[in-house]
Amino acid sequence: MALQQVVEQTVAGLGYDLVEIERSAGGLLRVTIDLPWVAPTSEAVIGAPEPFVTVEDCEKVTRQLQFALEVDGADYKRLEVSSPGIDRPLRHEQDFERFVGEVIDVTLKAPMGAAAGGQVAANRKKFRGTLERADGGGWQIVWSEAPEPKPGQKISKKRAPAPLHALGFALDELREARLAPIVDFKGRRPKTPAGSLEQAPEGLSDIGDTDVSD
Repeated sequence: MALQQVVEQTVAGLGYDLVEIERSAGGLLRVTIDLPWVAPTSEAVIGAPEPFVTVEDCEKVTRQLQFALEVDGADYKRLEVSSPGIDRPLRHEQDFERFVGEVIDVTLKAPMGAAAGGQVAANRKKFRGTLERADGGGWQIVWSEAPEPKPGQKISKKRAPAPLHALGFALDELREARLAPIVDFKGRRPKTPAGSLEQAPEGLSDIGDTDVSD
């Protein structure tokens, strides 16, 4: 059985969502998990803090994955199970529904070309903007090219606001989409705090740490 399938079945069987699998140098297998998301059904729960993955969750998944990967004969040296960080990838329709209103980074499979209409560079593929539902039920990001104000800088009320840009897209047009790794020191926190647990497979616990580069 393929490693991806083993990991997906194990994580789902324990009641979690598989966010990402990465294999890095040094034999590190990194698995990112999350709690299943359920869309809010009433105003009382909209805006309420979401539950997040704990160390105990990571421990439980690690133990089961070590067993499943050993049975399958998977080749790896260390296993790291973690919750998503502030640059969480968005892959499925439900991910986009969950993070409407958040700032995201998207990379298109193909450059804008003639569709740019002179508004942005024709060879541009990377964009950052606020995720919104587009008219007709699709998706779009909205952004302004205005430079970020410097700390302490006063913005004149007489200055005309910079024009807004909108990019509509279908999910199959994206090479990658992630939450923008923005840290707001005024109190905004990522919806899915990062945490991780790294362990060597059974019988390899005496292996020292190895520098890992993605």
